[in-house]
Amino acid sequence: MHQSTVQRDRLRVLVDTGIALSSELSLDAVLQRLTETAASLTGARYAALGVIDPLAQGLERFVTTGVDAATYAAIGDLPRGRGLLGVLIRDAETLRLHDIADDPRSVGFPPHHPPMRTFLGVPILLRGVAYGNLYLTEKHGGDDFTEEDEELTQLLAAQAAVAIENARLYESSTRSLRQLESLNEIGTALASEIELEPLLGLVARRLRELVRARLVLIALPQGDAMIVAAAEGEETHGYAGARLELEGSKAGRVLQRGRSERVDSVIDDPEVDQQAARRFGVQSALFVPLIARGRGIGVLIAHDRTGPNPAFGDDDLRLAESLADRAAVAVDLSERVGRDALARVVAAQELERRRLARELHDETGQALTSILLGLKPLEQTASTDADRAAVASLRELVVSTLRDVRRLAVELRPSALDDFGLSTAVERLADTFRDSTGIRVDVEAYLGDPRLPTAVETALYRIVQEALANVVKHAGATHVSILLTRRQASVTAVVEDDGKGFDADEVGGDALGIVGMRERVGLVAGRLVVESAEGSGTTIVAEVPIP
Repeated sequence: MHQSTVQRDRLRVLVDTGIALSSELSLDAVLQRLTETAASLTGARYAALGVIDPLAQGLERFVTTGVDAATYAAIGDLPRGRGLLGVLIRDAETLRLHDIADDPRSVGFPPHHPPMRTFLGVPILLRGVAYGNLYLTEKHGGDDFTEEDEELTQLLAAQAAVAIENARLYESSTRSLRQLESLNEIGTALASEIELEPLLGLVARRLRELVRARLVLIALPQGDAMIVAAAEGEETHGYAGARLELEGSKAGRVLQRGRSERVDSVIDDPEVDQQAARRFGVQSALFVPLIARGRGIGVLIAHDRTGPNPAFGDDDLRLAESLADRAAVAVDLSERVGRDALARVVAAQELERRRLARELHDETGQALTSILLGLKPLEQTASTDADRAAVASLRELVVSTLRDVRRLAVELRPSALDDFGLSTAVERLADTFRDSTGIRVDVEAYLGDPRLPTAVETALYRIVQEALANVVKHAGATHVSILLTRRQASVTAVVEDDGKGFDADEVGGDALGIVGMRERVGLVAGRLVVESAEGSGTTIVAEVPIP
């Protein structure tokens, strides 16, 4: 009679627990209730329930009963899945022991852990998928756990599996909804916002929320480096505008390879700058290139998933790639809008330069020439030395002004560029530069026929012109060489001087007009390389494809 009463009581507890669990929304509360019920039904002094993380790399939750808060805190970190707990995680089979210490797979207990002898471990399974384990120890009276205890614990483990799966399904559906909302928000922003900075900030912010990252960065290439254009996360002060080496950084290599990479441990990746990783305290990372029309235009970087395991999962990587596609659209659109606007400005400038140059040459120049011709009768009729000196002085002033007008007309838009092409225009530019500065200039041109497109000729002429202006202002050079070469599909201009050079890290590129050169060459889909070092001169190489 007593046995049947105990069974009825146990059954009532199971039914009450099932009813309570069906009405409980908090997974932590459900697992705590199951753990306490398992201890109560089996007479265990201690019980624990461990939930394996979705990546099966460790425990994401570990719920206990019977261990007071002080002891729990003294024990420290969660179990790492070694010893008997590791056996249960790997094999997902029930384990019942008379004494834990007798099993050769046991690795003992950490400091401050209460002594435990009898043991019952049951896997939490649903449709063949292991979600965790339910552990019971120290049955009252020192008895071993029974088969009936095992069956009851398996029933509770089944309920735990359903609760965990439902919680993950709910979390997955909620996450999918947040993803959809974020994608819609970013899509709306792309349609209405043309400023790049707020768009990239929105992408970084939404990715950080969705993958629960500690830090998200978006870096864009600029010359031979990558500049952080957006930063979201904890303590991001100083990240925006930070410089990453294009050749020597993980982000730069990902951009060059054009494929995403997930780094579970940055300390084990030889491509990661370990000094920077330690300085910023990062442990894991996602690197996703921004690809637009087959071209790498940036890298999205996420660091350290919040929680006990900082590593990101495959779902996180796929989500980052989805948002990276949106960010790439924003960057590409911004670049195209910027290029189109710059192209219109440059075209208008060149048109105005051409008009002013022709006016100076045809009107102002001719007017000054007429004045010179008009001065000849005055020179012949001057009767005194003072009159002759005044006319001579006026003549010198007119000649000097005419010379300046012609020089200014050439600087604005040399007629040789329009009439004869790039080679002749650069040779005349070099002659003028040599005469005005005394610096020796050698020009070698191998362009051949047919003539280059007007846009290409103009861009390369302006780059050579700006490079020569830099030589006068900054280089202190005695010799400059200019080389123009043409290949089957491209043309290259090289300007090299023997001046004092500069340190690119210390001297802002914009101060030397390099940003303007890059913009010029970018308008014709070319590239600019600047090589310089203190005391070693400077070499500027502009390569432009021939349409």
